[in-house]
Amino acid sequence: MSRISNGFFLLALLGAAVSAAPGCAKKDARAAVKETVPVTVGTAARQDVPLEVRAIGHVEPYSMVALKARVGGEVTSVGFKDGQNVRKGDVLFQIDPRPYQATLAQARAQLERDRAVAKNFEVDSRRYADLVQKDYVTKEQYDGTLSNAAAALATVKADEAAVENARLQLSYCTVTAPISARAGSVLVYPGNQVKGNDDKPLVVLNQVKPVYVTFSVPESSLAAIRQHARSVDKLKVTAAPSSDPGSPGGAQTPQAGELTFLDNAVDMTTGTIVLKATFPNENEALWPGEYVDVLLTLATESGAIVVPTQAVQNGQSGQFVYVVRNDLTVESRPVKVGRTHGTLTVVSAGVEPGERIVTDGQLRLAPGSKVEIKRTEGKAS
Repeated sequence: MSRISNGFFLLALLGAAVSAAPGCAKKDARAAVKETVPVTVGTAARQDVPLEVRAIGHVEPYSMVALKARVGGEVTSVGFKDGQNVRKGDVLFQIDPRPYQATLAQARAQLERDRAVAKNFEVDSRRYADLVQKDYVTKEQYDGTLSNAAAALATVKADEAAVENARLQLSYCTVTAPISARAGSVLVYPGNQVKGNDDKPLVVLNQVKPVYVTFSVPESSLAAIRQHARSVDKLKVTAAPSSDPGSPGGAQTPQAGELTFLDNAVDMTTGTIVLKATFPNENEALWPGEYVDVLLTLATESGAIVVPTQAVQNGQSGQFVYVVRNDLTVESRPVKVGRTHGTLTVVSAGVEPGERIVTDGQLRLAPGSKVEIKRTEGKAS
């Protein structure tokens, strides 16, 4: 009898516990809803947002000259130092000119000699012109003097060309800078012998004012680039060296340039197309060979609604944001997201300018949650 009573007693306790469980769960859910969640908020804003294409590029000199000797001989002097800026026309190397001076003098002497001979034949031809009319000389003799005079005149012209060539060879002994540029390392020092038109250069000059920045973009961007390039004179491009923001120099100021080249074919192996931008580079912030972050601006979208990118969440029904109401409760608002610009995301539908958007603390939120605003970030700008 006592066993039966104990069994009924245990069943009664179990039923009471089961019936009480739903009530406790509801109380816990209500408590969770009423719990205040600390959050950080930002503000949706309306502003102009540029349409941009980002890429990694590298700097190339505007022009590069591997300066070579045109004549052979001993290098007698070097007129610059490693890495020095040189101007067009500056004397960089001097090659021993004495052999070429002697050649020029010899050519000039030969010219004077042949001029004298030509003058003598010219006088003879005039004399024979009078004599042939008086039948003192034959027509054949007169024609011979004319031929000799013409041959002598041709020899004089050849000598003049030889003199000019000798003068040109002598001028090549003085090697000057063909462009204003920055010199590399001196590759040939005084005392060394050089050969004319040798493969080894004397120095390499890189023109760094202005410079090119070459970069590649996906072929999917080609249509937009071509479309906007037709509507403006030049598309704007900025480039900044890819430096570590934590380094002593910090992030460097982007340099402004213009798009000046669009390749005529897409690279089929990579699906990209090559572009070039020209930068004045007056401060020499861009250096040949270095990699830079490139930003090509195609156009500007006026009056776009933007929210902080970190406010946009992904859910089963798509992307949404938590909007803070005036009573400090949150509403889950589906949004239609466009593109991103820096730390901002363009939203074409779902929020209005001035609404407060949760940017941090979303993991603890549910629709209707009470929030405590710990910090308000600056408006999108």
